[in-house]
Amino acid sequence: MINNIMIVGVGGQGTLLASKILGRLFVDRGYDVRVSEVHGMSQRGGSVVTYVRRGERVASPLICEGEADLILAFEELEAARYLPYLKTGGIVIASRQRIEPAVVLTGASVYPPDIGDRVKKSGAILYEIDALEAAIEAGSPKAVNLVLLGVLSRLLPEIEPASWTKVIEQTVPPRFLEINERAFAAGRNMAIG
Repeated sequence: MINNIMIVGVGGQGTLLASKILGRLFVDRGYDVRVSEVHGMSQRGGSVVTYVRRGERVASPLICEGEADLILAFEELEAARYLPYLKTGGIVIASRQRIEPAVVLTGASVYPPDIGDRVKKSGAILYEIDALEAAIEAGSPKAVNLVLLGVLSRLLPEIEPASWTKVIEQTVPPRFLEINERAFAAGRNMAIG
């Protein structure tokens, strides 16, 4: 069962909204839930990680190295950065999107070309998707978070789609609801490995 989830990305990608939706969803299902505050630089462009944990009784929101059941990565490099936190045989859902950090933009470093291979070699189960393209097709590049949640929903079969829809409607501002619902559906219907 997927109980310990890390949501990783770059500031401005909507990781906080994704963690809020996931946390509410689990609470509605009767789980004890802990959602962390943001760790890292939450301003646009900085690395961001949140933890969502569910269970009968959860003492802490933090996930230690080797404890994450799943990493939901909004950006490729962030998937690699937090890989040590994934348990053996854990799952990574990663958007193929690349956002170059400052050290790459300044020429001090190079964006690694083989991140997907690195993740697979670690023993993780990897689902790589083009979440950005799906979000754009749904109506907004900012809806990557809902595309990724749609993919994640397929790995949580114990939670029916209607429960996801209810929580999305309760959490997303009304003026963005239609786009976000389309993005979630796109992720849920996406072909994954």
